[in-house]
Amino acid sequence: MTYAEISKIMFLDIETVPQKRTLDEMPEAIRLLWEEKFKALQTYSPNRYPAEMTAAEGFSSNAGIYSEFGKIICISAGFIYLKDKELHFRVKSFTNDDESQILLDFAALVNKFCITREHTFCGHNIKEFDLPYICRRMLVNGLPLPAALKISGKKPWEINFFDTLELWKFGDFKNYTSLNLLATILGIPTPKDDIDGSQVANVYYNDNNLQRISVYCQKDVVATAQVFLKMNSMPVIDSENIEFVD
Repeated sequence: MTYAEISKIMFLDIETVPQKRTLDEMPEAIRLLWEEKFKALQTYSPNRYPAEMTAAEGFSSNAGIYSEFGKIICISAGFIYLKDKELHFRVKSFTNDDESQILLDFAALVNKFCITREHTFCGHNIKEFDLPYICRRMLVNGLPLPAALKISGKKPWEINFFDTLELWKFGDFKNYTSLNLLATILGIPTPKDDIDGSQVANVYYNDNNLQRISVYCQKDVVATAQVFLKMNSMPVIDSENIEFVD
């Protein structure tokens, strides 16, 4: 892969939380639908959702991963570029309590960036989580999808998104490797030096600290870019060449 090709990749990550702090705060119709879904989750994933866990507890700890019951509170996007014969990286976050504003700002960036078919996205588990979640929440918020995200009906080979999880699987689809583990074994500084995904909802609802979540999300984007470079046998980016944009 050439530097010119890499410059056409938007590296991204999202952070999500339940739509409300507690299940009781949800509209009754949605609350009942969560309780129905949670019973199914307990049947099919008893280790993650044990019988003694209540629907309210399951909502607070896990509803954020389901786009029907969660919302996006941060999208971080980063870009690699060549300057003075060295790789540089610039990463920026969109954070807001108003999810629709985050999505509008992100869509504007996508429309500005994705000017050819060669412009694309990269993330860890981006195909099964980040991008589908973004698209679904755009529809829920009544927002039009950017052209680059209109993938419904396309064949798998027509979608050129890069997914570091998929790349690492090498066809072994039963395998799951976290970004933290992948970065560690590839000798890349781990981004998990503050909070992890399980703590995001608590930091958001109890600490009211979007800035902390933004920093965490940006570090994941940096780690993803470094992993992608490493997997393409390219030099990683020096820390002094990484710029965090407000």
